[in-house]
Amino acid sequence: MSQAFTKETDGGDDEELGLPALPLGARNYMTPAGYARLRAELFTLIDDERPQVVEIVHWAASNGDRSENGDYLYGKKRLREIDRRIRFLTQRLEKAEVVDPAVHHGSDQVFFGATVTYAEVLGAERTVTILGIDEADSLQGQVSWVSPIARTLLKSREGDELKLVTPSGVLDIEVLQVSYPKPLERSDPMKG
Repeated sequence: MSQAFTKETDGGDDEELGLPALPLGARNYMTPAGYARLRAELFTLIDDERPQVVEIVHWAASNGDRSENGDYLYGKKRLREIDRRIRFLTQRLEKAEVVDPAVHHGSDQVFFGATVTYAEVLGAERTVTILGIDEADSLQGQVSWVSPIARTLLKSREGDELKLVTPSGVLDIEVLQVSYPKPLERSDPMKG
């Protein structure tokens, strides 16, 4: 049967793209910067990339035999990828709950958006920033708020000793420092 007439599953986009699924019933917390990045990506796909690919596919289709037309075949495949990403981003942004970590600036307690430095028992220090599922990048020292380390750190304070459950056993850690970005200063229109 033709793929054109098969129904796509609602949750399929996450698995197909290898992206993390939202935990059932969980909110999709995001920082303002993360939300802005995803929104910018969505509008770039809709306004720039998709129209360019549609134009290429239209041009390639007008060249005749589509079965051996590489531009047409690649274009159609790329169009499906773009449409899948647009659906994914739209769903994630609709469910997003934007939380500004700057509201906790100066606090020593760990909440969403905190950058936390902790020490392991053997002395190794690590620093992680707790972000949303769609914005965390482990290569940048960022972890999702649903990750084991984030769940262990959340609501703790500087100086707290915690137990982190890892695949190799329980690891004792100590929270050394908690920081948040500074709030953006807004100009007051009443001041001249």
